[in-house]
Amino acid sequence: MLTRAAGPRSLDDVRVLDREEEGGSWPLLLWTPGPGNRMISSAVLGGGLGERHWVLNAQVRPGYARTDSERHLSELAAQAGATGPGVGLMTAASVRNARSAMDGEAQALVTAGIGVHGWAAAPGIGSAAPLPAGTINIIVAVPVPLTDAALVNAVATATEAKVQALRDAGVDASGTPTDAVCVAARDPSLGPPGAVESFAGPRSRWGARIARAVHRATYLACLPSDAAR
Repeated sequence: MLTRAAGPRSLDDVRVLDREEEGGSWPLLLWTPGPGNRMISSAVLGGGLGERHWVLNAQVRPGYARTDSERHLSELAAQAGATGPGVGLMTAASVRNARSAMDGEAQALVTAGIGVHGWAAAPGIGSAAPLPAGTINIIVAVPVPLTDAALVNAVATATEAKVQALRDAGVDASGTPTDAVCVAARDPSLGPPGAVESFAGPRSRWGARIARAVHRATYLACLPSDAAR
């Protein structure tokens, strides 16, 4: 059950859409907050920092082996009716089991596949071979504008909260090899002067809210689906 929250930027507006592909039916999540939003993301499609109008999180089959993920996600977004620039994520985890949480108007929506997990600084890692798809995908939305530096800080804060949630859920890992993060905030040019938040670390007002929302959503997403309800 996704947490309800007021406002046009609410992640409650995420839609679940189905598509027929590779002999099966696969769902995807689509959030379309529209223009006026700046996002920072590590996603293969629409990664980096800039204006983005939508976020797509597509479930793919286990063993996904396509090497044109960016093109694939662009095609899925077009089929779903998304227009303008956006962010495309993918995962082999069930997107129907997405979990959300809210803290002081900061929202997080998380899908988690943790079958392939480990510690970021594990020795001997660095192969260019394709990695199995699993993935923890984190989408964060805040109803305030953030500076570029604060957006970067928000990604770090969300990642710290993810690791804390994994520990609390009993998962001996810092994440999976293919985790991705997307943080959405209002465009600073659309608000009154001086209203832009300069900090999003875990002890700042909005960073603390992001951390708690991401921690809760990730923790729930890592539990068995029946236990998380």
